[in-house]
Amino acid sequence: MTKLTKLTVLLLTISTSLFADPFNSNLSASERSRLENGEVIIKNIDSMKDVCMKETPETKKILSTMKKLDPTYVAEIIKVIPYEGNEDLRDKINLILLRVKDYVGIPYYSERTKKWYDLYSAAEITNATIKNELTQIDCNFTMSPFGKFKSKIEIIEAPDYYFYTTRNMEKLVYHNKFTAVKPEKMVSCITVFRDGDNWILYAIGGAAIPKLFFLEDRVETSFMNRIKTFCDFVFKKLDK
Repeated sequence: MTKLTKLTVLLLTISTSLFADPFNSNLSASERSRLENGEVIIKNIDSMKDVCMKETPETKKILSTMKKLDPTYVAEIIKVIPYEGNEDLRDKINLILLRVKDYVGIPYYSERTKKWYDLYSAAEITNATIKNELTQIDCNFTMSPFGKFKSKIEIIEAPDYYFYTTRNMEKLVYHNKFTAVKPEKMVSCITVFRDGDNWILYAIGGAAIPKLFFLEDRVETSFMNRIKTFCDFVFKKLDK
């Protein structure tokens, strides 16, 4: 091996270590290509074992939170945004997520009824506290067909990542007939971190609920579409 070849290999090694790829082999080549083109990737996966993100200091919080939930229904939402020209992206997404009242009116399409609805018909903050890196917001959401329920939002603004999570604190009752989701069993998480020349926006949403064969398709479609609708709305709002 010539000195020039050795130097090239060394430089490539250094470059790779400085700009580590955060994704694992569960992200396909075509999905990587779509991310490079600025698209939002939305994936339904069978379990947390199938996530496409490596566990790193930046992703440990979101992965551990969802593994603790152990959802029966789970989806990933991913977007890559260039860092240059978007240096304030963390501040932008934080402002979007803090405006809880703006959650009202997010358009949601029901595949079962083939109609458009508001994802949330009402949203109100009942209490908010800030301590160091942690912001906690207690709020009430109204979502058809589950009615009004308490939720908790937590935001961590760490030096290496931004982390947002929302979870139901009360049971969700389907048309006042039966409990569809127990308290703290529906969780949506969004994290933002820098990877080399890019921002990585990564979300996981899931619900830990029994799979009932006679309701499975309807439940999966209902909950997963709601979770994906919210995260996709936030990511696309950054482009405006």
